[in-house]
Amino acid sequence: MLENILEKLLFLYKFSCAPKQIGSLTPSSIFLAKKMLEPVKWNQARHIAELGAGTGAITKYIKATNTENAKVLLFEKDTLLRNKLAERFHDYTCYPDACYLQDALQNEGMDHLDCILSGLPFFNFPQQLRDRLMEQIVISLRPGGLFIAFQYSQQMKKQLSGLFEIEEIHYVPLNIPPAFVYVCRKR
Repeated sequence: MLENILEKLLFLYKFSCAPKQIGSLTPSSIFLAKKMLEPVKWNQARHIAELGAGTGAITKYIKATNTENAKVLLFEKDTLLRNKLAERFHDYTCYPDACYLQDALQNEGMDHLDCILSGLPFFNFPQQLRDRLMEQIVISLRPGGLFIAFQYSQQMKKQLSGLFEIEEIHYVPLNIPPAFVYVCRKR
């Protein structure tokens, strides 16, 4: 209980320092985390990345669900949050910048990822940064791989539909703020 309160306070503090980077006042809810992880075929996934892992609100459910022990890479730009993730999820490798996804894969000896989960607040980013991230995501996924992202609007729908087959968009009202989960597959 205390851990949850401290996580929320840390998240709120980080949001107040860098709202465009953090994107929300509070960590993702269990409802959002479950909706994000639902489409992943855990018995087939060997390499997974989570972009914008924050305080680990979704990461802890990856850990609980990842019974086949897929290799997981975490990306978090904020140094304090990244260090806390590394302490808490010592089986996972943490990297500072999803714009260098390909470099991380090369460093890990991976050719591709089976699934990328994203909590990055694309709406807050300039188009050039969105494009750079999307380029890295697309080339890092294997053909048929999943890109699952939550957003607080449907603003990314046009760009995502140009790069992926959007299989589903789920609305998750039990999150602050309510979110949309895009389930996308690489063509």
